[in-house]
Amino acid sequence: MYLGIDYGTSEIKALLTDEAGNIVQTHGVSLSIQRPQPHWSEQGADEWWRATHDLMAAMREKSGAAWGQIKAVGLSGQMHGAVLLDENNQALRPVILWNDTRSEAECAELEAAVPGLHAITGNLAMPGFTAPKLLWVAKHEPEIFARTATVLLPKDYIRLRMTGRKISEMSDAAGTLWLDTAKRDWSDEVLAACKLSRNHMPELIEGSHNSGTLLPEVAAQWGLPANVIVAGGGGDNAASAVGVGAVNAGDAFVSLGTSGVVFVVNDSYRPAPENAVHCFCHALPERWHQMSVMLSAAACLGWYCRLIGVPEAQLMEEIAALSAEEKASAPVFLPYLSGERTPHNDAGASGSFHGIRHSANRAVMGYAVVEGVAFGIADGVRVLRESGTRIQTASLLGGGARSPFWAQLLADILKINIITHKGGATGGALGAARLAALACGKSEAEVCLKPETDRVYTPDAAQADYLAARYRQFGALYRNELSFRPHGA
Repeated sequence: MYLGIDYGTSEIKALLTDEAGNIVQTHGVSLSIQRPQPHWSEQGADEWWRATHDLMAAMREKSGAAWGQIKAVGLSGQMHGAVLLDENNQALRPVILWNDTRSEAECAELEAAVPGLHAITGNLAMPGFTAPKLLWVAKHEPEIFARTATVLLPKDYIRLRMTGRKISEMSDAAGTLWLDTAKRDWSDEVLAACKLSRNHMPELIEGSHNSGTLLPEVAAQWGLPANVIVAGGGGDNAASAVGVGAVNAGDAFVSLGTSGVVFVVNDSYRPAPENAVHCFCHALPERWHQMSVMLSAAACLGWYCRLIGVPEAQLMEEIAALSAEEKASAPVFLPYLSGERTPHNDAGASGSFHGIRHSANRAVMGYAVVEGVAFGIADGVRVLRESGTRIQTASLLGGGARSPFWAQLLADILKINIITHKGGATGGALGAARLAALACGKSEAEVCLKPETDRVYTPDAAQADYLAARYRQFGALYRNELSFRPHGA
């Protein structure tokens, strides 16, 4: 048996697979996010560890005899978060998360300090990345920065608690802005610009390699053998790619989770920072990937449903029942509730509805939200194409994959085939379990298969004209909002 644990922003999910790769059991535990100030987004590292214990207890009870047969654990997790530890490995402050945008000024400072930043890291400096967060801490919380002995990413903090070892892997490390992404090694130049060194960083391995075994006391508490291996694992999107079999050049997926992602595998280092396209290492050796990221995707739908007090599944049914005329006359929604990364790199971007009329009921407004998120994904596909990357077909992952309406809308807007898979909402945890199997010596050919297809959504040419017109309006609204924004906002 192989156990995958995915540390998402709103949930920690565990998934158990057997030797043949079949899913045996799953369970999830919810997490909360703290937003103490505008642009801030934080969680407690100790909360993750407490939630992990609860999760393991639930999985142990649900899995029965299979639990004792676990050979390895793989870790997946939200990227970019800054876990700051003192010399005794105690957390010094709450974790600054990936969707925290307070460090916009520090991004400009880092780009000025390291003129070759784009070539080294393959990415623009963005507030979501880890390095600008540390510059912010050094400036605004100097006493915390002075006591920082180690900086870890979220899943790697959990690894430390599991194994006692400070280790990261290439896919997650590439999202810090401290990695020389082509060389798959820490960049001394970028670290020095942040007043850090390799001594502050974990050891680097590949995601499919062995990072150690469970500490005896942890194994005993969880009811597992003491020799259980912990794989290197992967950042959430790279692990999801392994879970959906996106492991060869040209393989692609779209993820509709809290954030929205378009992910394409490359067999070489192909940065395109001019369009805010991310270029990271894959969780598997000798591969990289390009990625567009929007900061609020399914989170927008969750926000709207909380406002109006209706379950998401119920609202999606109402949206799917709308007529063509109702959809064509719906307001246009900008989904920038947390600012935006690709293609705008604009922490100050904000969400809005444009064109509301008396006829706009909750389903019509909900359609605008779902469509606006799809247009944000389309922006990412557009700049990937402009960088020379071609996408013909993409798997659909995340909570949004459960909606046939949203899947068809994406196919119509992106003009590509969209494939959903059975178990598609478990991509990160499944990928982590597969990386655990690889760390035990199994081959990619037998482990990294594409999950069984659930449905293929093909573009409907009859929708092309009205969606193209609304997409143009979507782009114009952002440009107008930018031009009218107060100076410095």
